[in-house]
Amino acid sequence: MNTGRQSKRSTIRNLWIFAFIALSIGWIGRGLDLVSGTPEGSEGVGQLLWIAAPLLTALLLRRFGGDGWKDFGFWPELKQRAVWYFLALVLFPLSAALILCIGMVTGLTTLPDLSSAGAALFLHLFLVTLAPSFVKNIFEEFAWRGYLAPRLSSLGVHDLAGHFLVGGVWAAWHIPYYLFFLDRASFTAYSSQGPMLFFFMLFAGVIAMSLVYGEIRLLTGSVWPLLLLHTVSNAVGNPLLLHDFIRIAPGADIVVSPAPGSIVSIVLNCAVGFGLYRFRKGKGERL
Repeated sequence: MNTGRQSKRSTIRNLWIFAFIALSIGWIGRGLDLVSGTPEGSEGVGQLLWIAAPLLTALLLRRFGGDGWKDFGFWPELKQRAVWYFLALVLFPLSAALILCIGMVTGLTTLPDLSSAGAALFLHLFLVTLAPSFVKNIFEEFAWRGYLAPRLSSLGVHDLAGHFLVGGVWAAWHIPYYLFFLDRASFTAYSSQGPMLFFFMLFAGVIAMSLVYGEIRLLTGSVWPLLLLHTVSNAVGNPLLLHDFIRIAPGADIVVSPAPGSIVSIVLNCAVGFGLYRFRKGKGERL
């Protein structure tokens, strides 16, 4: 009985350590950049520390903090979970296409270049984005869904509450990125909203995404489908938003952008996430 209580206390302690480091490391990284003279919006040691520290902390806590490796989600289980890998591959392209269709029907979105040259450029950007996005997302997904999500679940936190908490920490971790590490031109391409509204919508959007990612994690027991989903999302979404493949009417990006903080994106992610949740619960009840 005492051992169980101690184990729970250790898990809570480790989660506080992880959350503290994840939420402070970007600000520490920005401080290091200021000391070293790295300009705002440039890649430097601060951004490297920001992306790497959460996973490194998770690995240290699993190895030396008593969390262990049982729920790390490292094994792909590709054959048994092929349908979920396929879903991860097509989910964001399909949702982005739907958002673009809604935007075009409502007159809020246009496609300025429908030529074969434009399509070839988009394909090129998609392919060159895949590898760096894959590497970057190893650090993200094995921190959020490889550590934070299953450790919260081990405490008996309700699945939906766990998705909300993971999404909140995940969103807060992004704040220094948008404030300091992302160049201003890219930030403007992502959103025309003021900072307060942008971050409010970002939190809502990332929490909605966390619902989808968290449910796929629970359905598969693996982080790898999420790594695929996240990588494809970046490789499709970044060219669309940063290279003028789509044009959204001024101020309308809060409604129809494929970025996670738009209203349509949030509604779609919530619908998919709750659909997956109901499917998983129904499947469990049938079993």
